[in-house]
Amino acid sequence: MNGKILTMQDVSCVGQCSMTVALPILSHFGIETVILPTALLSNHTMFKTWSYLDLTPELQNIFRGWSENGFTFDGFLLGYLGKKEIMDAAKECFERFSAPGAPVIIDPAFGDGGKLYGGFDGEYVSAMKDLIKRADIIIPNLTEVCFLADCEYREEYDRAYIESCVKKLSLITGAEIVVTGVEFGDGMIGELIYAGGRFEYTFEKKLDMRSHGTGDIFAAVFAAYHFSGYKRVESCKKAGQFVAKCIENTEKEHGYGVRFEKALSPID
Repeated sequence: MNGKILTMQDVSCVGQCSMTVALPILSHFGIETVILPTALLSNHTMFKTWSYLDLTPELQNIFRGWSENGFTFDGFLLGYLGKKEIMDAAKECFERFSAPGAPVIIDPAFGDGGKLYGGFDGEYVSAMKDLIKRADIIIPNLTEVCFLADCEYREEYDRAYIESCVKKLSLITGAEIVVTGVEFGDGMIGELIYAGGRFEYTFEKKLDMRSHGTGDIFAAVFAAYHFSGYKRVESCKKAGQFVAKCIENTEKEHGYGVRFEKALSPID
């Protein structure tokens, strides 16, 4: 596509996640990618310790520079934000720097396995509920759906249950919803897509490995295909296939991320 896509998330100096996967993946698709880092971490939080530099105080200076240079952006991809105050900055960014019709894709990125990530609380979830009202597409996992829609988290569920939770979430946001990591115990894993009052599913064979950063990679690949004009289901399929390829390319001892670099190849 022509134009600029802004991705807003943290930078982990070590760890294949967030900005360090979104930037190369979007760029690989020939998309001019602009970054707005929310924090600088020595490494991602799967490790025992980490440093954290909050970049919130610098955001207004960045906005001033963009405004003075007349920049606008043709789409947005938001990932891990870290602080509810950054959501206010995100909304300001949409208002000031959106080109006409610029779509907003948000990965809520605040929990998994029925629990919030460390450092998050109910206030953060409430702020995210407000932010996703501005989205065109959101990409939550089941944990995030349940927190946002006030549903009970279940390890095991059927289609009727997850669809009822997604419908509740749709009352909060007018965005299309892509739920990642959906599985029904049949050895497959994939996505539930809710748009226009209609449910669709796409699945791939589940691989026997869990690793940090695969959700960030999925969101970046999905956004890249979506911004390149692909339909939602096709974007999900290609993103899921890409993540599977990343996992297949990663040794089990490389537990802090997946080797997405090896999976990058000419775009079909």
